[in-house]
Amino acid sequence: MTNPLAQAPNATDDSDLLTRLTAHRTVGTAPRAELEWLVAHGTVRTFEPGEMIARKGEPVESLFVILKGRLSHLTDPGGTWRKVMDWRDGDVTGQLPYSRLAKAPGNSVIDETAEILCVPRADVAAMPFECPNVTAALVHVMVDRVRAFKSSDLQVEKMASLGKLAAGLAHELNNPASAAARSAQLVSESLIELEEASRALGAAHLEPNEVALTDRVRGLCLAVPVTSVLSPLERSDREESIADWLAGHQADETFAASLAETDVTLDLLDELAGTLTGEKLRATLRWVAAGCTVRGLARDIERAASRVHALVTAVKGFTYMDHATAPEPVDVAKGLTDTLAVMAAKARGKSVSVTLKLPTDLPRVRGFGGELNQVWANLVDNALDAVSQGGRVMVTARTEGHKVVVSVIDDGPGIPADVKNRIFDPFFTTKPIGKGTGLGLDIVRRLVHQNDGLIDVESVPGRTEFRVALPVVGDERP
Repeated sequence: MTNPLAQAPNATDDSDLLTRLTAHRTVGTAPRAELEWLVAHGTVRTFEPGEMIARKGEPVESLFVILKGRLSHLTDPGGTWRKVMDWRDGDVTGQLPYSRLAKAPGNSVIDETAEILCVPRADVAAMPFECPNVTAALVHVMVDRVRAFKSSDLQVEKMASLGKLAAGLAHELNNPASAAARSAQLVSESLIELEEASRALGAAHLEPNEVALTDRVRGLCLAVPVTSVLSPLERSDREESIADWLAGHQADETFAASLAETDVTLDLLDELAGTLTGEKLRATLRWVAAGCTVRGLARDIERAASRVHALVTAVKGFTYMDHATAPEPVDVAKGLTDTLAVMAAKARGKSVSVTLKLPTDLPRVRGFGGELNQVWANLVDNALDAVSQGGRVMVTARTEGHKVVVSVIDDGPGIPADVKNRIFDPFFTTKPIGKGTGLGLDIVRRLVHQNDGLIDVESVPGRTEFRVALPVVGDERP
């Protein structure tokens, strides 16, 4: 592929170029001697739309003083190209003095026909001595560029975290929402059955003692069962026993499912059958079962709605939606609990056991709650990715001196020794293309530092532990 920078230069009069540099927004205020140095060491080249002046992963060959036109810088975190910055006439980009940029982090593409003064990389090294005023101006450009890249990286990672949160939340909300919709649909049918059962019971003309016993049985049915929590097998056995009892008393066996969810015993049913017989018994059982069904559906709707409310509360806590953007005392225990609540779907999807161990007296730390929750989410998400199906992840928090230390531990294969020192580098990832941005741990490190904390990692095959240490509220020591 032909390097566009190697093409023959356009003929440009030096005096005209010097005049254009004098009017340049970034370097125009520099002394004339420095501008003359740029003219002497640079070459004006014309680039057409679609051409690249820098390509991802390749060395940046020149400093680019843009005289005319427009270009964009694109990066592809996660496999999708997006624009990070753009430059127009009056801007300077490329290899800047004092910059440690070795290879381009993305592609710099021409959007509109551009005329650019290109100063070779070898000459850029001499600029601090030959052009100190231009260099001073370009240091500010470099700082702004670094700030823009960091802001873009943080935004990319936030969007990635938001996508994971949205996917997990959609899965978490779907189950209770579906359950509530299904139960609400069945309530209408069950109410019709309850009305018919009530009419049948009224037609049975129960005696006062029969009414009293019926009310006692129904009371047990409508109460929330608290005596025991049955396994699926135990519940099946109980339902089968009640169905056999109903069949033995010429009653509808379909009542068994409703009665099995209550604390009604076979002894109590025997007592009922000893007092009521024939149509009276069948009408009573139908009425009791219908009432149990309606109450059970209402209870299911209530539980589903409560689950939705709890999830929304957890997400609200996770994002710190209603909090000011200033450091404040942060409840780390609540943040970890909320984080695991919104990530539970992913853990269940891999059948991963996630354990949270927190002391009751964990002190608060000072920081940004939303940022710290993003740290926890990234570390837990990475741990879930690292472990195999049926693996284990443990999250703990403890006090060590004047620090709160949070550990995220997984039993995955560990971090290879040859990449351990690079895991916090921007754009470094061991995940397949499209599965990771390579920004997660870089962002984690930045956010931890912004909250006056420290992060480190220990890893061997079968055990990886990320530790985050944060100062407790009121502790001003380093």
